Amino acid sequence: MNNLEDLYREIVLDHYKSPRNRGELPVPPAHQVEGFNPLCGDEITEYIVLTNGTLSDIKVNGHGCSISQASSSLMSAAVKGKDLAEVHRQIDEFRQMMTNRESHLDDDEPSPIDLRSMGELAALQGVVKFPARIKCALLAWTTLEVGLSELSS
Repeated sequence: MNNLEDLYREIVLDHYKSPRNRGELPVPPAHQVEGFNPLCGDEITEYIVLTNGTLSDIKVNGHGCSISQASSSLMSAAVKGKDLAEVHRQIDEFRQMMTNRESHLDDDEPSPIDLRSMGELAALQGVVKFPARIKCALLAWTTLEVGLSELSS
């Protein structure tokens, strides 16, 4: 298990040090949405573009702890180019992973989510051991959900 934890730590550090989809998009056509975690001061701004039911582009700016920033990078890479049904499924699955302490890769017992299918996102599963940091990992995802909700209303 130590090798897996080391790999996950490397993935998180890589996304923190070299974030994907970092920057801004012109508003409009992009929709801008901001997220803030008052418990630790994490702030992000997401720029999202929907084209024919697909999240065709996303950029993220912000500052905060390594968990929130790595999660925003991992999130943007996971959802970019996906149709909205898939994006909402990934949001739900990620939230379930962050709130379900029973999900483990090495367990023989069935888990409600398949961490192997989550790809690099599974690297953040270890955050559940630190309940105070779960909101850091969820910030980008909840902000995206708010932005998509604003666009659909």
